[in-house]
Amino acid sequence: MKLNVLRDFVATAERGGVRAAARFLGVPQPAISRSIRELEKELDAVLFERGAKGVRLTPVGTVFLRRATAIRRELERAQEEIEQLRGTANGRVTLGMSIVPHLALFSDVLQTFRHRYPDIHLEVVDGVYPVIESALLDGSMDFYIGPVPAKLPGELQVEKLFDNTRVILGRTGHPLAGATSLRELVDAQWITTSITHKAEEELGPLFEKYGLAAPHLAMRAQSALTFLTAITHSDLLMMLPVQWLRYPLLSAAFQQITVQEPLPAPPICIVQRTGFPLTPAAEYYCTLARRASRHISH
Repeated sequence: MKLNVLRDFVATAERGGVRAAARFLGVPQPAISRSIRELEKELDAVLFERGAKGVRLTPVGTVFLRRATAIRRELERAQEEIEQLRGTANGRVTLGMSIVPHLALFSDVLQTFRHRYPDIHLEVVDGVYPVIESALLDGSMDFYIGPVPAKLPGELQVEKLFDNTRVILGRTGHPLAGATSLRELVDAQWITTSITHKAEEELGPLFEKYGLAAPHLAMRAQSALTFLTAITHSDLLMMLPVQWLRYPLLSAAFQQITVQEPLPAPPICIVQRTGFPLTPAAEYYCTLARRASRHISH
C-alpha cells in the first residue's frame, strides 16, 4: 500500500470530494481518482459512496479512515522525532486536557516547556475523556491529561498522576448554602460533566451509595466558561474538583457547600496510545506534568 494512496484517501475523506482533495494537495484530479480506485481494489471494499455533491464514506471507509489517519500522523511524528533528536525543535504537540490539569498543572509546565521547545506548535484541546477519545485513537492527538473511565479501549494506556477530591459549589448566597449532607441536596438541580459517555454516571453512584435518589441533572456541559456562568447566575449546583476552589481567579465567584460525606474524584491520569512512543517534545511535556503533580496536595 503506497503512502501517496493513503494521503489521497484521507484528503478526499476530509475534503468531501475528489476535486477538493486535488485542489488541496495540488495534484491532478485524475490522479486522486486513480488512487482511490487502487485502494478500493487492494482492500476489496468500497470506501466512498459517490453523489452529486461529492463523496461520503461507507461504514468500511469510516473504519479505514481512522487507521489511515493514525498511519499518516505516525509518519509525521517520526519525522518530527528525528528532527528533534538532531536538535531542530520543530513540529507539533497536540494534547487534550480537562479543567483540573489546566488549573493545577498548566501554569507550572508551560513556561518550562516553551523555554526548552520555543519553536514547537502547542495545540491544547479542552475537554474530558469522551470528547477526546476519538482523537487519541486515530492518532491526531498525542496524549490526554485528565480523569478517565474505569475501562478504556485496549489501544490506550493509562498512567496515574495524582488522586483527587471534589467540592460542591453554588452561587454566593445560594438557598442551600447551609446544607451539611447530600440528603439535603437531593431536590437540587445539578450541572454535570461526565468522564464517561453517560452523564448519569457522574453523580448517581455517589448518591446511591448513601441510599439517596439520583440527583436531577438539569444541564450537561464541558466548558469551564459554561460552568462559571451557569453556577453564578442560577441556583444550579455542581460537584467540581477541589482545584476550582483553590484557584485564585475562581474562588471568589463561588460558595462552597460543605457536606459531611467524602466526595472522591477520579484520579488525574495521562492517556496515550499503547505501543506508540511520543516525540521527545511530547514526552518532555508529560515529564513536566509528572514533576508538577508531585507537589499537589489533595
